[in-house]
Amino acid sequence: MIALTLATAARIVDAALAEGEARGAQPLCVVVLDAGAHVLALKRDERAGLLRAAIATAKASGALGMGMGSRALAARAKAAPAFFDALAVVSEGTLIPAPGGVLIRNHDREIIGAVGISGDTSDLDEACAVAAVAHAGLIADPGATPDPPLPNADSDKDPA
Repeated sequence: MIALTLATAARIVDAALAEGEARGAQPLCVVVLDAGAHVLALKRDERAGLLRAAIATAKASGALGMGMGSRALAARAKAAPAFFDALAVVSEGTLIPAPGGVLIRNHDREIIGAVGISGDTSDLDEACAVAAVAHAGLIADPGATPDPPLPNADSDKDPA
């Protein structure tokens, strides 16, 4: 497995912030965690709310901890709220089941980290994360599909 590097994490953070700006997003906070859930890079727009870093980190670490993007976690939380209440306790608050926590996979589809974003709607947070991971040439896995497509892959299947 190739590890996620600081340089790649920095590219992802910067690309996510640029994507947010291009889309007219509210001030964002972006964090990139390695596969062990250690922070590699974090940037918070100076206008972003004080809790945005903690929320972004919890979206990313929850995705890593459960092995699926936080969109899938959100769907599962609706179906099994008691289980996710227990997960909140077990994870000591480091899991937020809302879109915006995206697994980062290499081209062998191994999980090498996660990006979490907070600041706008969860859907826009996620869109910025997906675009940023693709910009870095890696595979973004938001949890919307069981087998995310390779970036720029030719396919007749609709990935959504």
